[in-house]
Amino acid sequence: MGALTLSNVTKSFGAVEVIKGVDLEVAEGEFCVFVGPSGCGKSTLLRMIAGLEDVTSGEVKIGDRRVNDLAPAKREIAMVFQSYALYPHLTVEGNMGLALKQAHVPKAEIAASIGRAADMLGLEPLLARRPAELSGGQRQRVAIGRAIVRTPKLFLFDEPLSNLDAALRVQTRIEIARLHRDLGATMIYVTHDQIEAMTLAHKIVVLNAGRIEQVGAPMDVYNDPDNAFVAGFIGSPKMNFLDAAALGQQGASLGIRPEHLAISRDQGPIAGTVSHIEKLGSETLVYVHAEPHGLLTVRLFGEHDFAVNEAVRLTPDPARTFHFDASGKRLR
Repeated sequence: MGALTLSNVTKSFGAVEVIKGVDLEVAEGEFCVFVGPSGCGKSTLLRMIAGLEDVTSGEVKIGDRRVNDLAPAKREIAMVFQSYALYPHLTVEGNMGLALKQAHVPKAEIAASIGRAADMLGLEPLLARRPAELSGGQRQRVAIGRAIVRTPKLFLFDEPLSNLDAALRVQTRIEIARLHRDLGATMIYVTHDQIEAMTLAHKIVVLNAGRIEQVGAPMDVYNDPDNAFVAGFIGSPKMNFLDAAALGQQGASLGIRPEHLAISRDQGPIAGTVSHIEKLGSETLVYVHAEPHGLLTVRLFGEHDFAVNEAVRLTPDPARTFHFDASGKRLR
């Protein structure tokens, strides 16, 4: 197993700096998720850890070893890609064991490693098949199995579920979480999907424009965001931002999550009009246009009968309200 340390890591493509002085500690056995919007640098940072991109400055350490100048094959890592990257002419067994075969590991040891991984991932009935005979979810499990047999110090996942449909994403997410518990391995996982981040991570790293905005346990980041960017990015539906001055409150804006915004037909300091309703069975989302705040989202648990164009009143829970200045910094 291995820990990861990034010290003032930067990456530039010509004059464009895309990773801007990242410092991060990932403990041995930890499941760490990089999350952020497209273009924030999360995949680039993962590729730098893997050795697929050079580090412009700073230091990358896996365990106690500096790996900046080591080739990917020397870093004792295994990477699972979005695209699966399986060899179409090889069977499942052949794909899973190829790296060990190339390393001249004895056949009996290769077979034992493949057997253990196949058992963990439910791949035993598929070992003789080729990738074209597999579903997308099965191919992704093979790609994960190929990583497991190498017993790396560090597992790297680059948006591994983005090619799967919704049901398979949930199933595979559960399998990855179980796999981490069984292996006790250090895992770094990149995703733009904050639900994956919240459900898988011990530690979330929220990235924006090549910088780390906040690091913490999922619910700590959700309940105690450092700034408006983190507050608005983490959470689904996203946080509402209200005009603080219009409510006589401190700061430039107030942040309130949809579940902490009460709705009534006759009581509340914010007047608005229902513009859209989404009835999801277990919950109801009510979208309310309220000047000068704009479109606000109210999350209600269970079924509720509000109507489009209905006049309503909203009340933020003062105990769950966040104050931000004009730059987005949290006021505490």
